[in-house]
Amino acid sequence: MAVFLRILFKAGLIFVAVSVLWVGLYRFVPVPFTWTMAGDLFAGRSVTKQWMPLSKMDPDMARAAIAGEDSRFCTHHGFDFRAIAGAAYRNAQGGRIRGGSTISQQTAKNAFLFQGGGYARKALEAYFTVLIEALWGKRRIMEVYLNVAETGIGTYGADAAALRYFHHDATRLSPTEAGRIAAVLPLPKKRAAIDPRGFVRRHGNTLARYVGTVRRSGLDSCLK
Repeated sequence: MAVFLRILFKAGLIFVAVSVLWVGLYRFVPVPFTWTMAGDLFAGRSVTKQWMPLSKMDPDMARAAIAGEDSRFCTHHGFDFRAIAGAAYRNAQGGRIRGGSTISQQTAKNAFLFQGGGYARKALEAYFTVLIEALWGKRRIMEVYLNVAETGIGTYGADAAALRYFHHDATRLSPTEAGRIAAVLPLPKKRAAIDPRGFVRRHGNTLARYVGTVRRSGLDSCLK
């Protein structure tokens, strides 16, 4: 038993050391590949991605993401417990299951883990969320999020989405374009930002209106 505990302890130390180095490396270099991208390749699909620094990306893209995914992004420390509690309450009432994940949690999952549920994966997501909040800071978290998030089948990042849907890069996006890309983020394999219908059109147009609110209210202040 003592030998097993020593092995387990050493394995834990190695995991912590490797994960901290991994997260530290991604603080400075673009994320080259993710498990979600690997899933597309295994499914026979191509992967389109184009890394763009946040400093070059139209700021309305980050504002639309904040409006649609995480309005308290600049004030929480990785976990929005109000959103989590609200999602748990809504789910308990029945109907469509909703999550309370922040942009930080989604970035941790997208950059380091696989998609899907399960308590083990959620525990790892929480662990990596704490690490990126501590080692990256908000601006880098948003930069990675907007470059590795799936924005369509086989399409990753805001710049690749802008090129696919609007035929220009993400250095210039109208609020409507940014809103429609952000509207795709929750279900990228089922939604399209170009010629959107139904929910994507309505939600995208709503997010486009909220872009100005995010700017005026300083909800993106941590990105400046």
